[in-house]
Amino acid sequence: MRHSLPQTPQFYVTAPQPCPYLDGKVERKLFTALQGDRAQDLNDVLSRQGFRRSQNVLYRPSCADCVACMSARIVVNEFAPSKSQKRVLKRNRHLIREARAPWATEDQYDLFRRYLDSRHSDGGMADMDIYEFAAMIEETPVPSRVVEYYEETPQGRDLIAVCLTDVLSDGLSMVYSFFEPTRANDSLGAYIILDHIDIARDAGLDYVYLGYWVPGSRKMDYKARYRPLQIFKSGQWRRTDGSETAPAEQPLENDPIAEQVAAIYLPDTAK
Repeated sequence: MRHSLPQTPQFYVTAPQPCPYLDGKVERKLFTALQGDRAQDLNDVLSRQGFRRSQNVLYRPSCADCVACMSARIVVNEFAPSKSQKRVLKRNRHLIREARAPWATEDQYDLFRRYLDSRHSDGGMADMDIYEFAAMIEETPVPSRVVEYYEETPQGRDLIAVCLTDVLSDGLSMVYSFFEPTRANDSLGAYIILDHIDIARDAGLDYVYLGYWVPGSRKMDYKARYRPLQIFKSGQWRRTDGSETAPAEQPLENDPIAEQVAAIYLPDTAK
């Protein structure tokens, strides 16, 4: 007997767990599987509604009493680097960029481990082994690239930064990036974002999706430096100047899960 995948995505909610961004908060996520022939369409449509991809899952924050997490994207054609961002571009202009198919390597994993051990040793990915890393890179049902940045040395080329990037119909989604932690003065994280703006502009794409911006979280403050920045709030994209603050508990702000799901626009399954 042949079993077919459901035409309409099924949505689920995770169990509450401690928020990784705001102390004392509890996070909950709304998610759906990303699979089948229409995976690319679903990724496109839900990304425009504040969802993010993690391997074969699309998710969006759906916390019971907090609305601090907001999906953020840079408006590519209107972006102009600040003075400090121009210095970052100049400082790293010697780097060699290569975009590859999503395939994990030992060099990537070694860099990933150095990055985590230095910057996120207590995070949710701290114990990720090489097989789990390979799954993060390779398990993608949508158009994705691994963008690598190399530096020429007398001994050869050194891999110093990597970004797993999804190619959407309207932009680039930076799924996860990591870089050499000993090069803090080079602002490699900022350079990866700035370079993705250039890649998107050259490809005629409108946005660079940065994931979630959380006002009040030191881990996320950097995203407000890329302007014009849009955030997905109350069901629509709107510009922000980065002046938002983390809201107080608002138990009536979020609609019930059933209403949230009902309001989600889905791709036309008749195509």
